[in-house]
Amino acid sequence: MSVSTKQFKHVSYLWDDAEAAALAGDEVALLIYRSNLLGADLRLTNYGGGNTSCKVMDKDPLTGKEVEVMWIKGSGGDIGTLEKSGLAALYVDRLRSLKNVYRGIAHEDEMVELFNHSIFDLNSKAPSIDTPLHGFLPFKHIDHLHPDAAIAIAAAKDGEKITQQLFGGTIGWVGWQRPGFDLGLQLKECLDSNPGIRGIMLGSHGLFTWGNTAYESYINTLEVIEKCAEYLEQSYGKKGPVFGGQKSESLAADERKKQAVALAPVLRGFCSSNVKMIGHFTDDARVLEYINSNDLERLAPMGTSCPDHFLRTKISPLVLDLKAGDDLSDVKALKEKLSPAFEAYRKMYADYYNTCKNANSPAIRDANPVVILYPGVGMFTFAKDKQTARVAAEFYTNAINVMKGAEAISEYTSLPRQEAFDIEYWLLEEAKLQRMPKPKALSGRIALITGSAGGIGKAIAKKFVAEGAVVILNDMNEERLAGAGEDFKKQFGKDAYVTATLDVTKGEQIREALATGILAFGGVDLVVNNAGLSISKTIGDHTEKDWDLLYDVLVKGQFLVTQAAVEIMKKQDTGGDIINIVSKNALVSGPNNAGYGSAKAAQLHLSRLNAAELGADKIRVNVVNPDAVISDSNIWAGGWAEGRAKAYGVTVDELPAYYAKRTLLNEAILPDDIANACFAFVGGLLNKSTGNVLNVDGGVAAGFVR
Repeated sequence: MSVSTKQFKHVSYLWDDAEAAALAGDEVALLIYRSNLLGADLRLTNYGGGNTSCKVMDKDPLTGKEVEVMWIKGSGGDIGTLEKSGLAALYVDRLRSLKNVYRGIAHEDEMVELFNHSIFDLNSKAPSIDTPLHGFLPFKHIDHLHPDAAIAIAAAKDGEKITQQLFGGTIGWVGWQRPGFDLGLQLKECLDSNPGIRGIMLGSHGLFTWGNTAYESYINTLEVIEKCAEYLEQSYGKKGPVFGGQKSESLAADERKKQAVALAPVLRGFCSSNVKMIGHFTDDARVLEYINSNDLERLAPMGTSCPDHFLRTKISPLVLDLKAGDDLSDVKALKEKLSPAFEAYRKMYADYYNTCKNANSPAIRDANPVVILYPGVGMFTFAKDKQTARVAAEFYTNAINVMKGAEAISEYTSLPRQEAFDIEYWLLEEAKLQRMPKPKALSGRIALITGSAGGIGKAIAKKFVAEGAVVILNDMNEERLAGAGEDFKKQFGKDAYVTATLDVTKGEQIREALATGILAFGGVDLVVNNAGLSISKTIGDHTEKDWDLLYDVLVKGQFLVTQAAVEIMKKQDTGGDIINIVSKNALVSGPNNAGYGSAKAAQLHLSRLNAAELGADKIRVNVVNPDAVISDSNIWAGGWAEGRAKAYGVTVDELPAYYAKRTLLNEAILPDDIANACFAFVGGLLNKSTGNVLNVDGGVAAGFVR
């Protein structure tokens, strides 16, 4: 992309004249283009935050007359990924005429349904609560963003005065008010009282800027934010050290990761007291500067200011009373130390709810913290899925930036508790939550499927992700693993998986793979011991090396992975599932199979032993016995197919048909069949089953357990 010479220091100038020229004449396309550019720079607005619009003349399909239409980002969208399907289109005159029926601020919420009477395009996304904020302003193109640099001024105690001085009266000011119809009227009143201004600062909230063309609006937005950011940069250090100076030291990067790995499963267990949560960890330099500071104790309880920040990070974070270098190996002592802090947080949240609730408020939600700060180490966030947890961390980092800036130029102010509550438990927000899809069966679950870059393992991983889980993809073959990662990224997105090279015979690699999963997601809930190989030889041809390899991978590998995963599951104290992919050969005797068959039998009995031991911890251990899964399987490499064909007196090409015909159902077995069996164990219908064997072999009578 050819970038203009237009230079900014604190924001990214991404406008490409050639790309924009190709869209000339299509204002809606230019709106989408501008929106995507703005959303691509997180310094301008956070994920899902802000709103953009344009007004165009179009033909009314009912009258044939030219009418003014406003296109605006619909409810719940993200400007960085906005497409036309994410826009709402409304008749401007009808929207503005709603002033005639507006009954005042006490009746704000009833106006949202009336927006639908102004819909122009019947394919519109639901209009957002910000619709009147754009509708009452006359400009063709409008940007409403939540840039940290602007909110730092908007959230400062002297924010209005600073805005006036910094911009010489060219940026208006509207004090804090919850978004809605009345705020739209206030924006129009501010403009009428200050003709010629180039934008409006919303107290504690964000920024409105505009232009007569998409480009004018884009440049105006960048220039205003750049000026705010430059002002903040020049102010740092003038009043004294940032955040009151440093109180504690950070551990070295590798030590921070070790502490996070040791602690995250314990935190996840506490945060999952109501529903399983997925975690995210960051030790970003901006986070460390804040959590290591003298002002942390004062600022953290205040909470955030911008509504978008607050909705995703809760009323305030939990700050851990742990030293960065504390020994976290005694899990029992660690839980005893942390438990009162979580109880106190839950009580604080319940008191906040009970003090601020209204007669029609929705029921109290999960009282556990979303953001947890560990001085010297980093920030943990926990939410219903990985994307929400990651975005919560991004938003709290935005809030840190806001606090830093506001403290540098004045004094940071957060939303009053009642105002915060009225947003968090806003009936319109509750209705939005109720419209969201119900959680999938494996939502909030973290899975490690060994050997998941292909064959059965990959099929299981895909099934689990499709049902809501996140997975730790792994394989010995790094090239194969990289390919699987790209496949998952295209199909499920970057938040669905993480990759780790893993040889199940090596304890250190197992621990590293699980640590990768902990840093990415917070722990592990589902383990499928699937990695395997097969060797088919007569007793005479079988070597000691063959025997050791089979037992190392199949038996020792299953034991080591289970052992390491169980340690994490016990830290979480929320139960778990272990599924061992064994084989009908664990039960069926046949020729040329002494090493493989006996190793499979050992896997099966090891599963029984583990089930008996781990039941008290609500960790269930079950077995799936496949047979003859040929598709995309490594099992058929290394001479196994030739060995089995020889044993059965058929050719290799005849093996699939041979295996199918010998079953009671006369069916070939596919990787997806095994994946479905694994899901049957963990999907919620068999939660009281452990120590079981599920045959997925088309029906082999000799393999019946009883």
